[in-house]
Amino acid sequence: MEQTAAVPVGGAIAEQIREVERARLRALVAGDIGAASELHAPDFQLVTPVGHVLSKDAYLQAIATRDIDYVEWEPGPIDVRVLGDAAVIRYQATLEVIFGHHRVPRASYWHTDTYENDGDQWQAVWSQATAIR
Repeated sequence: MEQTAAVPVGGAIAEQIREVERARLRALVAGDIGAASELHAPDFQLVTPVGHVLSKDAYLQAIATRDIDYVEWEPGPIDVRVLGDAAVIRYQATLEVIFGHHRVPRASYWHTDTYENDGDQWQAVWSQATAIR
């Protein structure tokens, strides 16, 4: 059986995925739950820098109530690898966020996200953030 390896991608598909990720970040920073919901798969999960796992509903509820309030989220260059209808992206970002009433100072994080294309659009499925110390 021939195996096809995922490779770093340039071109239209990679740029489309990058733009979806940028739109997702803009929606989260703005607290636009309608737009954010469209950009996250129904079974989306976030693994936070401290290891908590949040479902799509829990994550978007926390955004809506401002229990998670992204003050700033500026991504650097986004690397993309695509294999069929799945993609993995990775990038460093500068992030400032308020968790509950605790403001986390502006810091840098690695972000790794998996995307799937359901035939109509690319949606984030898994997301993980790691603090850069």
